[in-house]
Amino acid sequence: MDEKDYLGKILELKERAEEDRYFAERDRELIAKLKQAHEAEHEDTVRELARFRCPQCGERLLPRPYQGVNIEVCPACLGAWLSKEKLETVTLRKGRRWVRNFLAGLIQLMEHPYGEQHDVEDTAPTSPTTRGDASSTRRK
Repeated sequence: MDEKDYLGKILELKERAEEDRYFAERDRELIAKLKQAHEAEHEDTVRELARFRCPQCGERLLPRPYQGVNIEVCPACLGAWLSKEKLETVTLRKGRRWVRNFLAGLIQLMEHPYGEQHDVEDTAPTSPTTRGDASSTRRK
């Protein structure tokens, strides 16, 4: 009988150990799922907080009309951002001279961020930084 009780206890201990391993594995899986859900939620929160924020200084970006599209302008560091679609829209509307006009208008916008809004069409400053030839775009 003594040996029978000993084998019974060993079997019982083995069953408990297997049960403990099963629940430990299940707990690890649940913790991993909770951690993953928390990380996803945190990422969504950070993404929402960063939405429409300046990538340089974190200030809230303001929409400004410019050459028929709305661009996002930072009132603090005066950066300007536009999406690929907006850039393509400006390209299609303005033709070949759009780059010169676009850059001239951006310079004007950055120099006078709160002033009167001008839509630059075919008039561009003739400073060396906005002329069409490559040799005059280098600073001397």
